[in-house]
Amino acid sequence: MTDQTVALRTSTPASPDPTDTTDVARTHPDPAVPTLSVTLADVEAAHRTLDGVIARTPIEQSRALGRLTGSTVSFKCENLQRAGSFKVRGAYNRMAKLTEAERARGVVAASAGNHAQGVAVAAARLGIAARIYMPLGVALPKLAATRGHGAEVILHGHTVDEALAEAKRYADSTGAVFVHPFDNVDVVAGQGTIGLEILEQVPDVDTILMGVGGGGLLAGVAVAVKARAKELGREIRIIGVQAENAAAYPPSLAADALVPLTKVSTIADGIAVGRPGQLPFSIIRELVDDVVTVSEDSLARALIFLLERSKMVVEPAGAVGVAALLDGKLTEDGADPGNTVVVLSGGNIDPMLMLKVIQRGLAAAGRFLVVRMLLDDRPGSLATISRIIAESDANVTGVDHTRVGGSISMGDVAITINMETKGDEHCEQVLSNLRAEGFQPVVIQG
Repeated sequence: MTDQTVALRTSTPASPDPTDTTDVARTHPDPAVPTLSVTLADVEAAHRTLDGVIARTPIEQSRALGRLTGSTVSFKCENLQRAGSFKVRGAYNRMAKLTEAERARGVVAASAGNHAQGVAVAAARLGIAARIYMPLGVALPKLAATRGHGAEVILHGHTVDEALAEAKRYADSTGAVFVHPFDNVDVVAGQGTIGLEILEQVPDVDTILMGVGGGGLLAGVAVAVKARAKELGREIRIIGVQAENAAAYPPSLAADALVPLTKVSTIADGIAVGRPGQLPFSIIRELVDDVVTVSEDSLARALIFLLERSKMVVEPAGAVGVAALLDGKLTEDGADPGNTVVVLSGGNIDPMLMLKVIQRGLAAAGRFLVVRMLLDDRPGSLATISRIIAESDANVTGVDHTRVGGSISMGDVAITINMETKGDEHCEQVLSNLRAEGFQPVVIQG
């Protein structure tokens, strides 16, 4: 077992968290015969509840990704869902079951954006007042969209976990109904309806791949798909993917207990959760086949791939499955993923973040190179560098020229050059040509 992948297993349930106040309706009465907290019947009931409320999102085959991986790959396009992500499924299913008295008290939730919008959309449709806590620094489009759906938004804390804690305090003090983003039976069942749709749209699916933060989506899909596969007498693999800088599931699964992270830092804000949900965790360890992790550079490359090859606008959290396939995570042990469906779980990306991610993704793919060099401060030096770059068939997109700095000697000048390149080999050729002329380029990005 490595820190990059955790093969799951059936195990004795972990001890419950005494501080956990979420709604967990069922427990394991007998560790030898686990009874899951969410069942196929729950997911089927949620499917009926959501009929006419959500969009049945399309399946799009990716021939480009299929050629790269040697398998058939399709996307379940939840980035095209109402409010831009799958979250409306669980939020509506949870809130539709509230009593009139509970609806009158209103609902409260916390989210970095997608759950917030899902709750806001569901609340507006059901006529319920909604108060949403979002972390400081939340993407402005997600903030504006949540308010645009009619919810009251309060900015609090620097992480989703801090916003969650404040939302719980508000619920305790006012009686408002707390709508948890993942640690709730009805929320998990709502998310699981994606699994039912995939089985209807791709009956011969062999592997389903999706991102995981708190675990509601992964747990719900696993419940629906594994139960249906058992009825059909076949195996369907369920794989979760986390950003490696926000991967709470691998250590938790290894310890067979919830292990919170001390730090979460990733561009995939939709899955930047420092502690798995108790309810999803209890399901995931029983049903999910694997959890793998991907780097930030891999995420950036996946977004570029989706934009260029599939014409899909997807947020980083929704692209982790594509990143895992591009990295070969599903075939590291020689396994054949077969007919694979990747859930593109959301498309709510801040344009400013997209700009940064595109630049990082291009650099990771060897298509954008930034170098810094010291050279003699005399006429012709910059012209020489420009000639070398031009003869190397690279394109300069930006130049920074300075004579002042702690590492710059008298008579020297520092040059930082941004270039468009054509891949890793081309980058190395440009660098080699510069070195051959006596320059010492230091790669800043690329």
